[in-house]
Amino acid sequence: MQETIVPVNNQPPVQRNSHSKNPHTNISDIERVGSIVGGGALAITGLSRLPNGLLPALIGGYLLYRGIGGNCPIYNSLGIDTSNSANSAAVHIERSVTINREPAELYRFWRDFNNLPQIMKHLEAVTVHDQRRSHWVAKAPLDMQVEWDAEIVRELPNRLIAWRSSADAQVPNGGSVHFTPAPGGRGTELRVVLVYWPPAGKIGRAIAMMLGEEPTVQMEDDLRRFKMMMEAGEVATGERLLEKENDR
Repeated sequence: MQETIVPVNNQPPVQRNSHSKNPHTNISDIERVGSIVGGGALAITGLSRLPNGLLPALIGGYLLYRGIGGNCPIYNSLGIDTSNSANSAAVHIERSVTINREPAELYRFWRDFNNLPQIMKHLEAVTVHDQRRSHWVAKAPLDMQVEWDAEIVRELPNRLIAWRSSADAQVPNGGSVHFTPAPGGRGTELRVVLVYWPPAGKIGRAIAMMLGEEPTVQMEDDLRRFKMMMEAGEVATGERLLEKENDR
């Protein structure tokens, strides 16, 4: 039986006064803050790039509207209300890939976090502070960046790495990476479990998907690149990747 480690105690705190809640509010405090911060950044970026920035400016304006007012018209139409749950905005992702290498080899590469920008296109830099703590910088939609500090909360050499972000992370997250011998001596099943709280909740995730920056898609691409790196020693791109696909 496989063990899934998800540090759920990493969830961002929510403080709410139920007596003063507006009856028309249908998004959580976390989503409101995320909408205001993310919407403001999108609006400023879009307005500075007109006319090409019209769409992000409009999206930013909408996020500011829902964040300040606490009401999401899209949620209304879908019957969604996240205002009473601190966990409602959390997104859970789990993906796996079989790689024809031993668990120890994959673990060594992954455990050296400085290697990860080679396989994760959205990841710009990792600064390792010590054996447990590190700082991460990643790309965000519209040429923005997101940063966070992370801490390893459990580790089993050649088997498991589990982490969580700091409480003040711009995008709170946590998860685990599992290295399990594949059946029949076929290498290793690498399984990644991720939980994160997107700015602006479900709407923020939908916008990220439209802009091609949604973590589910990123994780699948990252695992494909990791498999190529470990099996072939390089990540195939462009014409070389098309040639590989045509040769199959």
